[in-house]
Amino acid sequence: MTARRYDAVVVGAGIAGLMAALKLAPMRVALLCKTPLGEGSATDWAQGGIAAALGIDDSPQLHARDTQRAGAGLSDQHVVAILTDDAPARIEELLELGAAFDRDPSGALALGREAAHGRRRIVKAGGDATGHEILKTLISAVRTAHHIDVWENVVADDLILDDGRVCGVAAHASADGRPLTFPAGATVLATGGIGRVYRYTTNPVEATGDGLAMAARAGATLADLEFVQFHPTALAIARDPMPLVTEAIRGEGAILVNDLGERFMPRVHPDAELAPRDVVARAIFEEQRRGRSVGLDARACIGERFPHKFPTVFRFCVEARIDPCVQTIPVSAAAHYHMGGIAVDEWGRASLPGLWACGEVSATGIHGANRLASNSLLEALVYASRVGESIREDHGALGAVSVVARAGARVATATAADEQAVRDLRHLMYANVGLVRDEAGLHAALVRIDELETAIPHRGSELRNLLVVARLIATAARARRESRGSHSRSDFPASDEAFAKRTFTKLESVA
Repeated sequence: MTARRYDAVVVGAGIAGLMAALKLAPMRVALLCKTPLGEGSATDWAQGGIAAALGIDDSPQLHARDTQRAGAGLSDQHVVAILTDDAPARIEELLELGAAFDRDPSGALALGREAAHGRRRIVKAGGDATGHEILKTLISAVRTAHHIDVWENVVADDLILDDGRVCGVAAHASADGRPLTFPAGATVLATGGIGRVYRYTTNPVEATGDGLAMAARAGATLADLEFVQFHPTALAIARDPMPLVTEAIRGEGAILVNDLGERFMPRVHPDAELAPRDVVARAIFEEQRRGRSVGLDARACIGERFPHKFPTVFRFCVEARIDPCVQTIPVSAAAHYHMGGIAVDEWGRASLPGLWACGEVSATGIHGANRLASNSLLEALVYASRVGESIREDHGALGAVSVVARAGARVATATAADEQAVRDLRHLMYANVGLVRDEAGLHAALVRIDELETAIPHRGSELRNLLVVARLIATAARARRESRGSHSRSDFPASDEAFAKRTFTKLESVA
């Protein structure tokens, strides 16, 4: 077993992990990423942008109002205010680090609009390559930061516990399975989302819920697990993951039509294509259940400007032999973002001493039942900064830790049976725990999860974590007997004031 001692270990190298590692200076930090740095991160795929109240007609209070409205009554007002108040400073910080955001002809930041935003407040880069630009900027800063050791191709397996306190991470090298141990006074989980648990997703294949599963096994409190956001417009071609068709295209006036040429969103919601994501995603799903296919029509509003305006989406379309300048873009809803995660306070502290979380793996209370578009990158930046500040302030009290001999058993190598089980699980989750749920489907999903766990007792790390995540989401969805935000129950179609609150749980209560 190889062990290295650090002041802090950060698991995950997307926007949240990179920023947290930078903010921990001058503490000695290990940054663990399961791929080469810069690969496998959802940040790199983020097209839309970052929301911030920068326009003269905007304010943090208006941004907060839109965030809470999208959250369907479950957003924490206090933490939403922290997010929206801090947003302009986080944009300025990225600019100081060298991020090249899009500008208008006057030289000011170009601000776009997306669904459920009352103002144009979306800061973008390269039209639809915002995440890539931010990732590139932060990686450059990390590469030159002397306090950070980057550990690439390292898979985190479990948190190391000592008398109820998290004191590091047990991991292994992906190349040869060599066990690695990272004792640390502070552990930060920034592992991203859970999209891989669903058959159709816009997330990278690495989004297997690692951090959520690790924290759950360690006994951390979790929150809001039933709320999974499905992006309405993933490119409906034979690719896994599905390429994202950014919401900003609808913000520029693109409309959704079925294969009969009918525009259907105006009869569904007053804001039509700019309704909250859950509304648009379910409307598309309902069209498909009626046997219709759905396309995004940007011909009139964007047309020949498409290659310049949205180069990433244009490239995806061209690769699929679709010309969005003159054709509609086939789209479908796909799992995109998890509002649930590790419950944290306003400084990113989890319920276990020594553990912090930021980014998609955390549940801050900002997003409620449905995340507002372009608040995810913002939340990652704001909370990564707060996590760094919190750990620096606690550094003296954290104390030194020693290598713990019971760092965890080596995780089994994935087998053909594992791979088939992952495929079965992903189909099951999309069908039974997806956009529309009911008691029978949720019960069947939990029974099948039990069967998969029994059939494959020695599981590779991907299946091991996905089964934990699937059980947590399905159990939470079964308990919420109402429809709210991204959580839709066909057997309980109305919202119920008895459920107008966040949900908190631990793994042992759902096992």
